Amino acid sequence: MSLPYLIMALVTLQRLGELVIASSNTRHLRAQGAIEIGRNHYPIMVALHASWLAALWLAVGGRAVNLPLLGVFILLQALRIWVLATLGRRWTTRIIVLPGAPLIEGGPFRFLRHPNYCVVIGEIAVLPLVFGLTWLAVLFTLLNAAMLWVRIGAEGKVLYGTTSPPKDFS
Repeated sequence: MSLPYLIMALVTLQRLGELVIASSNTRHLRAQGAIEIGRNHYPIMVALHASWLAALWLAVGGRAVNLPLLGVFILLQALRIWVLATLGRRWTTRIIVLPGAPLIEGGPFRFLRHPNYCVVIGEIAVLPLVFGLTWLAVLFTLLNAAMLWVRIGAEGKVLYGTTSPPKDFS
């Protein structure tokens, strides 16, 4: 297996593993009375991320690997692990709010309100650049920016605005 395909296989396995963790955490939080916010945009976000991976799989064949940028991507994975470890059972790919639970303020949340989104922004841009795919980096960065605008808006209203989610936040 060539290095580009090995990298893609590892990233894909990581993402699938994260979906298993997120699903378990979502079930755990819902069992505690948590509610989901932004349910309507979630399938669009999943499609965006799946399309990003699929586009990379289709485009990486025979391409050179930029090792310094691969190093940046690996650093982003370390930051991702820090976010997941800090959130623990509260990390999920959905916006799940546990009423009455305090906001997480440790780890990377001491420095940023949305550290996981910062990591994702970096990943979506950097991984295509590892393979010299600037057009993919630009395209998916723009699509991700639109998604994050919606997602952070929905999340922010609940976590930092009102004390309970409005009825129309499904």
